[in-house]
Amino acid sequence: MIFGRHLSSLVALLYTSVGVLGYPTCEKASAGDCAYPSLVNATSDQLQDGLSKGCFTSADLVKAYVERIHEVNSTLHMVLEINPDAIQIAQCLDEERKNGNTRGPLHGLPILVKDLIGTNDKMETAAGSYALVGAKVPEDSTVVAKLRESGAIILGKTSLSEWANFRSSDSSDGWNARGGQTYAAYIQNQTPSGSSSGSAVSADLGLALAALGTETYGSILWPSEKSNIVGIKPTTGLTSRHMTIPISNRQDTIGPMARTVKDAAMVLQAIVGQDPKDNYTLASPFAACFPDYVAACKSSGLQGKRIGIPRNVVSHYGGKDNPVVSAFEATISEIEAAGATIVEDANFTAYEEFTNSDTYGEMTALDFISNIANYLSSLKTNPNKLDSLNDIRNFTQHEPLEDYPDRDTHLWDLALFVGLNNTSPEFWLMYQEVLRIGGDGGILGALDRQNLDAVILPTAVAPGIPAMVGSPAITVPLGVLPEGTPEFKDRGVVYSAPGIPFGISFLGAKWSEEQLIGMAYAFEQRTLRRDQLRRIIEPKTELRDVL
Repeated sequence: MIFGRHLSSLVALLYTSVGVLGYPTCEKASAGDCAYPSLVNATSDQLQDGLSKGCFTSADLVKAYVERIHEVNSTLHMVLEINPDAIQIAQCLDEERKNGNTRGPLHGLPILVKDLIGTNDKMETAAGSYALVGAKVPEDSTVVAKLRESGAIILGKTSLSEWANFRSSDSSDGWNARGGQTYAAYIQNQTPSGSSSGSAVSADLGLALAALGTETYGSILWPSEKSNIVGIKPTTGLTSRHMTIPISNRQDTIGPMARTVKDAAMVLQAIVGQDPKDNYTLASPFAACFPDYVAACKSSGLQGKRIGIPRNVVSHYGGKDNPVVSAFEATISEIEAAGATIVEDANFTAYEEFTNSDTYGEMTALDFISNIANYLSSLKTNPNKLDSLNDIRNFTQHEPLEDYPDRDTHLWDLALFVGLNNTSPEFWLMYQEVLRIGGDGGILGALDRQNLDAVILPTAVAPGIPAMVGSPAITVPLGVLPEGTPEFKDRGVVYSAPGIPFGISFLGAKWSEEQLIGMAYAFEQRTLRRDQLRRIIEPKTELRDVL
């Protein structure tokens, strides 16, 4: 496994060259002034406080996080590989800090990124597949370049559902050929959901400050809820997708996954921006002046807000005997107590069409055929000489490590069988139908008709309609499945059972992240639900152990 190959050399670096050269440090605070937060809950503010006082260095942080990854990765499989240059990068950032230069609130803080997001370094960008192992992007993805500019350390690549869950109709969330099956940490063999599985589990377990995920349909929101963390699915175009392995350029978006709303907002702040290499970002209304997403984190964020409940969506998911629905209903009074006005029956009028239509899936497949060919043509090196989806399918079906035919290529087979792509005349009609269902018949129509600031839904049913129109959503921890919940298991992965976390999502209009972050933060601070759940496995290494 790629992870294992890099880990031994990196740990050797940690114990040798660092020990010889020493860490660049600021003037060290006295022992009484130093606090060493538990990394499973550590916030950016706490870590920056320790760094600024000289209590520990960014190199110390990298060492601690790598040891934490090593403790649990053989069981949970959430990290595919570690950046072999992480220590050297941390040392350079420590030297900058020592010389009085910090780049911002992420300076010297490690962040993990999903194995779809391009890094022009010694790591792979492979979608969890052997098809792209050895392929190299010509430059960093725009979001990674922005993180590096902000002083963040790209610590490694996280596991995912292979090809962002767009390959097989008979696989399991969190499985990919490179890393095997990822699990979440709350019960034995728990689903991490997908496709940003490893990013969610890593953020939950304090294996970095935060992680980046991608979402086409649920791939940030669902893994975040299953790992009891915050996930922000931004408006399509708020963050650039340049040099990120695509599914659909009409729907794909990159967002942060973190333990707190404020830290997620801080990472989002670093990666937003217009990018000529992704024309969707040029539709942003903010140009060079983006909102201050961190400043939006106020306890008053729900005061005066009109928040709707799409009752037809909730009832489609289940009644009050469903523990997720029951917890959702119980929390409405908490939102009202925080100063919001609840508007009932803010329904998605085309939701029944959405549940019965195949148009969305067909459109996504045709987008993928065109988008993946464009991505492959941009690669600097492409050792398997893959130029199209058909090439990828042929490689996968003939590579034993890809577990075919046990895990099929059904989604690709269907896409190629149609014989169209997103330049075909039929595609435009599909796209207009999707925009109607998700727009006026979905989230945008509900917001407009009732003059709403947001709608709320159980995260389990939140992603579908925003995916269709590229609108934002944020999930926040809400609860845990109770004793007596029936167990459902497939391929050894437990999808339903007592102890699995779930969340609540705030959905808004395009470009409304600032308002959604304020609402999500106010809810988070009022409820603190994340703190009430316990994992069956978590790493033990702390900062004190590596000093």
